[in-house]
Amino acid sequence: MGSRGRRRAGRAPEPEPEPQPEPQPLAAVAGGGGRAARRRLARKVRRRRRTRRAGELPLLVVVALCIALLLKTFLVQAFFIPSGSMEQTIRIGDRVLVDKLTPWFGSEVERGDVVVFKDPGGWLSGEAARPAADPVVVKQIKQTLTFIGLLPSADEQDLIKRVIGIGGDTVKCCDARGRVTVNGSPLDEPYVNPGNSPSEIRFEVRVPQGRLFVMGDHRANSADSRYHLDEAFQGTIDESGVVGEAVVIAWPFGHWHRLEQPATFRMVPDQARGGRRAPRRRRRCARFA
Repeated sequence: MGSRGRRRAGRAPEPEPEPQPEPQPLAAVAGGGGRAARRRLARKVRRRRRTRRAGELPLLVVVALCIALLLKTFLVQAFFIPSGSMEQTIRIGDRVLVDKLTPWFGSEVERGDVVVFKDPGGWLSGEAARPAADPVVVKQIKQTLTFIGLLPSADEQDLIKRVIGIGGDTVKCCDARGRVTVNGSPLDEPYVNPGNSPSEIRFEVRVPQGRLFVMGDHRANSADSRYHLDEAFQGTIDESGVVGEAVVIAWPFGHWHRLEQPATFRMVPDQARGGRRAPRRRRRCARFA
């Protein structure tokens, strides 16, 4: 019959394969069977996630505070308007955002800019209507938010006015039609509060270099440069005292608009350059034009 079914001589029999253990379900390996083990595992994962998030929260708060302080110090700061000296352009209680960045790049103040500046000394007397005092807890919260730049301060010793003349300009009131002139060029001032004349005070000031002649848009209710003509530098302010340029009314939403440079100042000749039109001191985008 041949060798079919017989073992060949000289060859050892092949070993039988060892049986492999059955794979255990994940839940059984985790220490129990079924849904209870899965729930315990899910709870453990959630606890670990909560612990990790709680550890990250202080770091996120510190980073947010640092960013807010940097914005307030170098970029943009909100200011509270306590008086009506800039009506109707800016009203009592408005919050304006002030650009503090561009001066760091050597930009200069231009005629027509609305600027916030430090009180040169006694200008705030009788002009700022301070708000009522807050309760102790509310006051502490507001001070904290103000410090980090999330809330404008109502206690800053600052003023806000419009720049009429820069160093070298001659600002005068008034011409035959009652208009303020800068270097002999009359200003058409649509921003002046309705019912106000350009100025009830007659003056002629040659603005020293490095200083600014400023006026409020509410000419009948603004203790501006005109009210300090008998002081040193004839009521002009030092450019170094300028905090920044007010660029937009941010609050309330109903008053929101950009604070643009009026076109009337573009035609003012630069007296220091022999009557030629003044060159642009800094490059502006369309919203400031």
